[in-house]
Amino acid sequence: MSYTYESIGDILRLSEEHRISFSDVILRNELEKYDRNEAEITAEIERRLAIFESSIKDGLTHLDRTQSDMSGGDAARLYERKPLFMSDIAYKAMTYAIAVNEANAKMFRIVACPTAGSCGVMPGVVQAVAEHYDIDRQGMVKGFLAAAGVGNVVANRACVAGAVGGCQAEIGTAACMAAAAIVEMMEGTPHQVGNAIALCMKNLLGLACDPVAGLVEVPCVKRNGIYAVHAITAAELALAGIESQIPPDDVVEAMNNIGRAMPAALRETSDGGLAVTPTGLAIAEKVRSL
Repeated sequence: MSYTYESIGDILRLSEEHRISFSDVILRNELEKYDRNEAEITAEIERRLAIFESSIKDGLTHLDRTQSDMSGGDAARLYERKPLFMSDIAYKAMTYAIAVNEANAKMFRIVACPTAGSCGVMPGVVQAVAEHYDIDRQGMVKGFLAAAGVGNVVANRACVAGAVGGCQAEIGTAACMAAAAIVEMMEGTPHQVGNAIALCMKNLLGLACDPVAGLVEVPCVKRNGIYAVHAITAAELALAGIESQIPPDDVVEAMNNIGRAMPAALRETSDGGLAVTPTGLAIAEKVRSL
């Protein structure tokens, strides 16, 4: 009996056929493809979850600015105050996501999920939801597996690199992975996981990758925080039974087509967007002189 999947639709079909969760399909596929048992797979996921936590801590406690002076200390500033408008979960997810990206900009250890530039969304969202609902490690592992399945599909059927598909490919995939993870953590149905993915990705299509001075700081650091909240929004809609009229695989295909149609200037070259504003160019000149 095979648990091979190539699309989100395949995962949903296998979930239905075998009456198992979205994450169980991914786990059984891992067991089928690799010479590892369930305990070994779980241990590796738990190792990465521990890195999630340590990178959040690094971002919150190391307050110095980066060498470029474009980031550093903002997550701690957020952590020290109470939200004015946002729920505690959303505010914490935003703060944690920014913390991880600040840690990345300072060369601390992170998990690229799926890339270094989008590394804050998954840790921020997963950790915030787990803390609020006191979700145990087993629940977090299931969320991670669901996210891994989403990342595999997007990477194989489309792209996750900003240089290929713009930031929609990087932060878009990260947000979809996070949305899937928390729907799974909250024991949503596979169908709800699929809708969370579609709702999340289709509402950030066309997002440019325009890093100032070619560094993963502006707009990347704060963008991770903003799209952590976007992931939570998609999960909230899906768990409420709201469905996407466009299925997830179609949305992924649209993202891929849009990304490859983007001008090269908007795909991580720093030749367009924010990178070539007067301020962006001045920052780049300053960085070159360091």
